[in-house]
Formats: sequence, structure tokens, C-alpha cells
Amino acid sequence: MAHYSVTFKPSVEKDFRALPKAVAHRVWAAIEKLAEEPLPRGALKLTGSESLYRLRIGDYRLIYGVDNEKSQVLIHHIRHRREVYRQF
Repeated sequence: MAHYSVTFKPSVEKDFRALPKAVAHRVWAAIEKLAEEPLPRGALKLTGSESLYRLRIGDYRLIYGVDNEKSQVLIHHIRHRREVYRQF
């Protein structure tokens, strides 16, 4: 499988800085794995969206999109599960 580049929406930096340190390490490890496998086991497609997926990392959710033509993963949000779905 091809190596994907990972990019972030500007708001993701704020999301990441708000994470507890232990969670931030787990989230970063998951992001690095997305570069190798953009649709890992456990990733679910969000209902009502053609290109967004969610990855569960404990009580936190990583919302991201995959562009297979450009071999790119775009991270949209990293938030607690009770907050992340309010926008969708």
C-alpha cells in the first residue's frame, strides 16, 4: 500500500493542544499509522458524509477524510466523544 501524506485543518492544532498528555501520545501514534493505512480496522465511515471517517482512541475521536487519488489523509477534528459529533 502507498504511503499517504497527513495534513491538518488549522483548528486541529487547538484540538491537539487541549488533549491530556497521555491521550496526545496515543492520538499521535494513531495519526502516524494513518499514513501507512488510512482505513485501519475500527475506522467507521460517518453517516451523511461521503468522505469522512472516525477513529476511536479511548474516549476521543479522530475525524478525518481520505483522498486516495492524492494519497492524502486530512485530519478534521480531535475531540472528546461527547463534543465531536455536535457539528455533524
